[in-house]
Amino acid sequence: MAVNTYDAAYDLEKAIRNSSEYTNLKNLYDAVNSDETARKMFESFRNIQMQLQEKQMMGQEISQEEVEQAQKTVALVQQHEKISQLMEAEQRMSMVIAELNQIIMKPLEELYGNPNQQ
Repeated sequence: MAVNTYDAAYDLEKAIRNSSEYTNLKNLYDAVNSDETARKMFESFRNIQMQLQEKQMMGQEISQEEVEQAQKTVALVQQHEKISQLMEAEQRMSMVIAELNQIIMKPLEELYGNPNQQ
């Protein structure tokens, strides 16, 4: 019996959408977006994060000033309860995705070996 991997992937998508981790993340994201102060702080944080990632991907050096500004922004958003909860939920969701990725990659690791274990 042939398995359609795309069907399995769509089933996995549905499972993720129905998971408690995703539901919690979505609720917290909606809560941040419905609070104008929190939304603006979070958008500022995300913009700084994206700018630094872009620079890093393009091989550009990140200045000490940019690092300090990012650290200040992180400290500020972590003090906001709604944003802090959202960031924790993002971390949990990221861990779930990483674990799912390990499961998905297992056949290839068995076939080729895990480069981290060599």
